[in-house]
Amino acid sequence: MPSLAVPRDERIDLRLSADIKALLTRAAAYSGVSVSSFLVASAAEQAKRLVAEQESLMLTTNDWNAFVNALDETDKPRPRLVAAMQRYHARRGD
Repeated sequence: MPSLAVPRDERIDLRLSADIKALLTRAAAYSGVSVSSFLVASAAEQAKRLVAEQESLMLTTNDWNAFVNALDETDKPRPRLVAAMQRYHARRGD
């Protein structure tokens, strides 16, 4: 994994078992980077994936069709909305 080339002015301190530290050290060595760079890159990749997963909306075909139909409904005349707009313009003197 390539190291991230950005300013590093924040810090996170971790406590972990010797087994996990050894595993991370080996993985970083196989990747050809420092343990810190390996941790940052791995955590950033996982965080991006998780955030995208949580902030994306996946719809079934039926849900998509219902959504599109609801959007199409907005183009239909709304008599109460038209009346409210006319009252507003009348009050403003337009």
